Amino acid sequence: MAKPRILIVDDESSIRRTLKEILEYEDFQVDEAEDGEEALRRIRGESWDLVLLDVKMPKRDGMEVLAEVAVEFPELPVVMISGHGNIETAVESTKLGAFDFVEKPPDLNRLLLTLRNALDRKQLETQNRRMRQQIVERHEGDLTPILGDSPAISRIKETIDRVAPTEARVLVTGEAGTGKELVAKWIHHKSARQAGPLVEVNCAAIPSELIESELFGHEKGSFTGATKQRIGKFEQADGGTLFLDEIGDMSLAAQAKVLRALQENEITRVGGDRSIPVNVRVIAATNKDLLGRIAENEFREDLYHRLSVILVHVPPLRERRDDVPTIAMHFVDRLARRNGIETKSIDPQALEKLKTLEWRGNVRELHNVIERLLILSGETVTTEDVSRYVEPRATGASALEGLLQQYDQFAEFRDEAEKVFIQRKLDEFDWNVSKTAEAIGIQRSHLYNKMNKYGIER
Repeated sequence: MAKPRILIVDDESSIRRTLKEILEYEDFQVDEAEDGEEALRRIRGESWDLVLLDVKMPKRDGMEVLAEVAVEFPELPVVMISGHGNIETAVESTKLGAFDFVEKPPDLNRLLLTLRNALDRKQLETQNRRMRQQIVERHEGDLTPILGDSPAISRIKETIDRVAPTEARVLVTGEAGTGKELVAKWIHHKSARQAGPLVEVNCAAIPSELIESELFGHEKGSFTGATKQRIGKFEQADGGTLFLDEIGDMSLAAQAKVLRALQENEITRVGGDRSIPVNVRVIAATNKDLLGRIAENEFREDLYHRLSVILVHVPPLRERRDDVPTIAMHFVDRLARRNGIETKSIDPQALEKLKTLEWRGNVRELHNVIERLLILSGETVTTEDVSRYVEPRATGASALEGLLQQYDQFAEFRDEAEKVFIQRKLDEFDWNVSKTAEAIGIQRSHLYNKMNKYGIER
């Protein structure tokens, strides 16, 4: 773990030097500022875990500095220290937001205990903030904005506003990682069905022999392993929206049953003989060329026309590069909160450099890249950071060189290389675990184990 960074602010060099030696011996990373103006400059320009701040100083005293830090950096703990302390000063500093007040000369045991308590509280607050953000994202994920001002994105937003209040079925097309699922969520969110369920099915992730049971449910004993009745996705989505992702990977047999459900507004469970009415709006998405699959007799033309009352195409990121900075800065704030770290700025030249990249994984790849830059870069993401942590993936040789520069231990290098390889393959197959496992030559269960080991999530 990185050593906590502490800034000592005191106009007496001997006190700064003594405290610095003591705290460094206790395994803290320590730096100094000799007055309030220098302290504010450094606090605003660098990342700190704690500030040890003297009260009486020339230029700007500690109380003034504390007041500004409390407003600008409310999560940064400040411990006040003074040789002229009294109860009134201690109370005032606490009201302004100081974590504690220590008199000079400090009792070293008490000082160290105070510093560690302040750092512990900061860590707990960071963890709580991260958990709150995760809860918000789980419960308000539908409200994630569709980002960008390019003509293509503006047309998509306009289409969503016009089609959402209707009952028209929508087919969303586009490459993997472009945000097709987000379009479906916004259509549901702006529809009259908003209070109803939004049920999502990744047709590519379900084996063909199980897709009918998944969609329509089954009766107990209808096939080997059917030990109890199962309610399918159509019934679960009753009164709401059913999102059929990667509809192009659905078997022809399942397509026929979906077509009947759309025509009749009713389904029959596998092994059942009773028709069950369902009130469902269907939104489908695919990264396949459905017209081409129709020509190859791999997709039903009548189902295509049922699904594509409204067509929405989400363009790849490389065709709307001017949206990259907007999306990147949104991810900066969101991922900083999720990872419990201070938000960072991205140098304008670095943003321009990001715009020039290929983005084969589209918005999903940009999300991963921004998270990597936030974790590995300094206070500001620079063009050098982009070259070091992003561009090396462009070719095999440079990717290898980039990883070699980051790791000294073979085990760490091997694990990171395997993690990057799996993530890229999952992106390539749109997170279809079965197809990815088959493509890279391992069992599906082994791939799941590796995803759990490396914390790989979509």
